[in-house]
Amino acid sequence: MQNVKNRLAAELAKECKSMDDVHNMLKDLFKDTIQKILEAEMDTHLGYEKHDHAGDLSGNSRNGYSKKTVQTQMGRTEIKIPRDRNGEFEPQIIKKYETTANELEEQIIAMYAKGMSTRDIEDHMRDIYGIEVSAAMVSKVTDKILPMIAEWQARPLDRVYPVVFLDAIHFKVRKDNRIVNKAAYSVLAINMNGQKEILGIWIGEHESASFWLGVCNDLKNRGVEDILIACKDGLSGFSEAINAVFPRTRIQLCVIHQIRNSMKYVSYKEQKAVMTDLKKVYQALTLEEAEFAFEEFKEKWGKKHPIIIKSWENNWLELTAYFEYPYEIRKMIYTTNIIEGYHRQLRKVTKTKTAYPTDDALRKIIYLATESISKKWTMPIREWRNCISQLAIYFGDRVQPGIA
Repeated sequence: MQNVKNRLAAELAKECKSMDDVHNMLKDLFKDTIQKILEAEMDTHLGYEKHDHAGDLSGNSRNGYSKKTVQTQMGRTEIKIPRDRNGEFEPQIIKKYETTANELEEQIIAMYAKGMSTRDIEDHMRDIYGIEVSAAMVSKVTDKILPMIAEWQARPLDRVYPVVFLDAIHFKVRKDNRIVNKAAYSVLAINMNGQKEILGIWIGEHESASFWLGVCNDLKNRGVEDILIACKDGLSGFSEAINAVFPRTRIQLCVIHQIRNSMKYVSYKEQKAVMTDLKKVYQALTLEEAEFAFEEFKEKWGKKHPIIIKSWENNWLELTAYFEYPYEIRKMIYTTNIIEGYHRQLRKVTKTKTAYPTDDALRKIIYLATESISKKWTMPIREWRNCISQLAIYFGDRVQPGIA
């Protein structure tokens, strides 16, 4: 093979005087090579070579050509697709309805996955390859991953997940000639091996108990039988939904979100003092100590900030669930920071888009970005061995032995 390359390079060098000559020569070479591959595919399909008398009584034969223009890294190339009389020939090197070469499609999808706009992709293809790539072509190429997204969203899941985190990230999407706010609801799990895994992404406008019930049932239908701990932000309707589908799951409300929401009602001058007293509550060593600190907090700030007191009281059971567990588990579940970190990485990719034309356009970019992000999730989270050992003590046979 190397000798062939060397001879070919030597022949090309004799004919080329400039970079344009090199490009044109390579373009012609590419076209001729594709043409020969198509002819070879037809030979294989028919079972005999061109002009071979073995095909006289075969029941099928060549029937001319159809022209096709293909976008490649070499530019626009016109090729001739062989036809057979029975209309059964399906070329493989360039599929029947394809108008772009595979490597070019891969580049378009890779650029789309990095958040490049259609205009940026157009400019890049024109500047580097001299190819005109329209918005319609970018959409058509990237639409090819929609079946992959559907398959990923419906893939079988593990039987048990020790911890799942739930949160939403919001985007603007066009709908009926107007821009609406839509949320991509994500479920990020820590599996039995301690690795992060996105179980699915659901796009919706209004979260509710019925919406989350659909999500939970989807997880169950895909094989999830048990979730030990579910960590959430203040997602409306989630607690009712998960209790209906996974009644033994313990729910932990994100303490950091609760603190942020509380600080919205506190003047700048008082924030430091209020935070100091709240720390005594959520940083307590035991639930009893937290309850005592909260009583003191109510006595000191109750009259001035009744909204804060009411919010903590209404959410107390879910805010303090982490006190049941040792430090390693507490540190992991008291905040939804893990899934927020994933959403921050999504934002880096999607920040160039002010609005998405359709839900599918949003799904494509989130899926591609998620695939890229999750490739880095190869190692278990920190201190997982200690965590899974403690979880096995607390949850007994609900933790599958021998998996972690």
